[in-house]
Amino acid sequence: MKKIYILPILLMFFFSNCEKVVDVDVPSIPPKLIIDASFEVFFDENPVTANTVVKLRLSADYFDDVIPAALNATVFLTNLSDNSVINFSDTNADGDYEPINSFIPADNVTYELTVIYDNETYKGTATKIKSTPLTSVKQGDETLFSGNETELKISFKDDANEENFYLFDFTNNLFLAIEDRFFNGADYNFSYFYSEDDLKVPTAVKIKMSGITKEYFTYFRVLINQSGQNAGGPFETVPSSLLGNMINTTNEENFPLGYFHISETDTYTIFLEDKN
Repeated sequence: MKKIYILPILLMFFFSNCEKVVDVDVPSIPPKLIIDASFEVFFDENPVTANTVVKLRLSADYFDDVIPAALNATVFLTNLSDNSVINFSDTNADGDYEPINSFIPADNVTYELTVIYDNETYKGTATKIKSTPLTSVKQGDETLFSGNETELKISFKDDANEENFYLFDFTNNLFLAIEDRFFNGADYNFSYFYSEDDLKVPTAVKIKMSGITKEYFTYFRVLINQSGQNAGGPFETVPSSLLGNMINTTNEENFPLGYFHISETDTYTIFLEDKN
């Protein structure tokens, strides 16, 4: 006797007829200039070096995978104590503007960053923020919920004479911003845990600790909350119009995104082992 399977046939018919394509109309807005000028002065190196790259990008629509570079801009710094000028160039035509002559931002000097792009001028100022060196960076043995996390133990001594704010870069676009409200002047230590998705061990990681302003601390925490970790970097995709300290002096309504900041930064490279 031939068997007829009616139910599966009916189900296939039902679902094929219920399938509906929904087009989501995401509004497109004119791209805004993103200015990522987060300078790092590696004060604990001998000789002292600095990362002084100005990264210029253009904001993109939500579903776009590519963040366009802002090319053919004019970028320069002005030392406001003596009005000397440091010019930048985009040698590789990738939107990363580097000083033509390398320089180290000086103490107690206010620098004004000027970016001229698409016939509009953007300006912002920053002064180097002091930091303190890392006392100890080592791998720990503790885990969290899954039992597969990798612990990193960080120690440093806070400066009791200042209200301090710090930004930690744990590589792979993993950041943490903290303030010294509860440990002012103390020897402070804490643990940071990498998940399996964050990091595959064994591997070497480079830790950065930077001194930052209170304003940049607030800005960065909001930025991390909006962008999320592992999102390609905090300035790669800005989900909302979070204003920084750069101002469009030509057209205030066409405000830029991003920030100009100068930090003292200490670094430490550690090889993490697989202890699981």
